[in-house]
Amino acid sequence: SITSVDSSLKLTICSVSKRVKKLTQLCGKKYNYYLIPYGRGNLFYNSEYERCWKEIKKEIDPDVVHIHGTEFTHGLSYVRSCGNHNVVVSIQGLKSACSHYYYYGMTLSEIFRNLTLRDLFKGGILTGKRRFERSGSFETELIGSVNHIIGRTSWDRARTWAINPNAQYHFCNETLRSDFYDNSRWKYDSCRKHSIFVTQAGYPIKGFHMLLKAMPIILAHYPDAQIRLAGNDITRNQSVSDLFRYSGYGCFINKLIRKYNLTSHVTFLGNLNAAEMKNEYLNCNVFVSPSTIENSPNSIGEAQILGTPVIASYVGGVMDMIPSDIYGSLYRFDEIEMLAYKICTLFGQTSMLTQNACIELAYKRHDPSENAANLLSIYE
Repeated sequence: SITSVDSSLKLTICSVSKRVKKLTQLCGKKYNYYLIPYGRGNLFYNSEYERCWKEIKKEIDPDVVHIHGTEFTHGLSYVRSCGNHNVVVSIQGLKSACSHYYYYGMTLSEIFRNLTLRDLFKGGILTGKRRFERSGSFETELIGSVNHIIGRTSWDRARTWAINPNAQYHFCNETLRSDFYDNSRWKYDSCRKHSIFVTQAGYPIKGFHMLLKAMPIILAHYPDAQIRLAGNDITRNQSVSDLFRYSGYGCFINKLIRKYNLTSHVTFLGNLNAAEMKNEYLNCNVFVSPSTIENSPNSIGEAQILGTPVIASYVGGVMDMIPSDIYGSLYRFDEIEMLAYKICTLFGQTSMLTQNACIELAYKRHDPSENAANLLSIYE
């Protein structure tokens, strides 16, 4: 942690929470915490947060304010109510950019043909895109209101520069979960042959529909190929309660699975903790990130640091994580033939000759001590 670099550093961590009704201070062993009532939420601008931010600022008088992520509006409410003095915003994803690719690879006809009961009450894919667009307008205001930005890819640098060319850009990589630093290593001999691991498929941006479209080509060469997917089964629609959770995207995925006879080739693993995720990376034959857009997904870093073979769509900041074929394999998002070819090529390889280089790159990028020291220097 950053306090291990400088023990004199005092951190106060603030977040919105549905578990409190009023501004609540908690004193932990290492850090001080403030919980702001979630209230009407932070997807839209919530002026109720402003009073809380003013009170927090008055009590702690911070030297530096680090707003981690731009996707939600409680960070913007701090800047509007307390100003941008010594405020730095770090980029996670960028909703203003993601909205353009929200349902890439799907047609409007496919979206309307797969509307579900849940979509009628809570909104479907098109509503999700509009929500990203609305959040993106607040995100753009936040980025445009500050003088300092932390990022980690050429993509987020270009995107934020286009919004606020006068802000100073600070580079700082991210640190992975501690489970991934124990020197575990992927081995072909012990992996589940012809298996594909995917970490997300909850909504269209994660691109799972394109991987399913590539499966018939893969199965023609490897009939036993399997997809193992972290996360709840979005195709489940058996009970009444299931129907209220059954999204239009889940319906679309369900139809693709039936269309291509993939029922016995797709396994939903449920929510996995860090140890369980690591186990899946180590046991799969290849990890695939088929997203329509990404900045620098930790899932790729987690796979690389274990030496797991990686295939990813050439989008956003991913090219910075896979700068050449030594560190993984890239393909254009909508080229399902290329995706299938690259997966089949890796299935046919009994070893990963560039594994050491890939692990070395990932350890350097996700070095906890170096990243903490770099963040501290940014604060200073």
